Amino acid sequence: MNLNDFLSHLNSRKPVTANSKIHEFMTQLSQEAMKITTVLNNSYHTPEEIQLLFSNLTGKPVNKSFSIFPPFYTDCGKNITIGKNVFINASCHFQDQGGIYIGDGSFIGHNVTLATLNHGLKPDDRGTLYPAPIIINKNVWIGANVTILPGVKIGENSVIAAGAVVTEDIPENVVAGGIPAKIIKEI
Repeated sequence: MNLNDFLSHLNSRKPVTANSKIHEFMTQLSQEAMKITTVLNNSYHTPEEIQLLFSNLTGKPVNKSFSIFPPFYTDCGKNITIGKNVFINASCHFQDQGGIYIGDGSFIGHNVTLATLNHGLKPDDRGTLYPAPIIINKNVWIGANVTILPGVKIGENSVIAAGAVVTEDIPENVVAGGIPAKIIKEI
C-alpha cells in the first residue's frame, strides 16, 4: 500500500474495512499526523514555519498566503487541499481521510470539526469506515464551533453560523445555521 493507492481508494468513496491493509495504512498515516501536529501545537512557530509544517502534514505545498492559529488536529492530513488566502482559527479538528477541499479566501472559525468518515450503523458493520469529501468553495466563512458532516458541499460566498451542524449541501450566497443547518437568508 502506498499513499496514491490509499487516496485513490478513499477518494472513490470505497469503504475501509477494519483490520484491512488500507486500514493499517490509515493507522500509519495517523501516527505520522500526530507527530507533526504535536510539533505544530506545542511551541511557538513563525508563520513561515507553520506553513512548512502544514505542507509536511498534507504532503503538498500551501500558498504563502495561508494562515493558521494552532492548535490544529487531524488524524491523517494527506487528503487536505487548501486554496489561497485561507485562514484556519485555533482548535480545529479535520478528519480528512475522505477529502477536505477549502477554496480561496475561506475562513474557518475556532473549534470547527470537519468529519469525512462515517461508520456503519449496524453493530456488525461499525468497524467499517465510509468516506465522503467535504468541499468548501471560495470565500466561505465557517463560524466557530461548526460541525460539517461527510459529503457536504458549501457554496461560494456562503456563511455558516456559529454552532451549526451541517448535514446537507448549502448553496452559494446564503447564511445557514442551526441544528441541522438550514438557510436563514440570502446574501
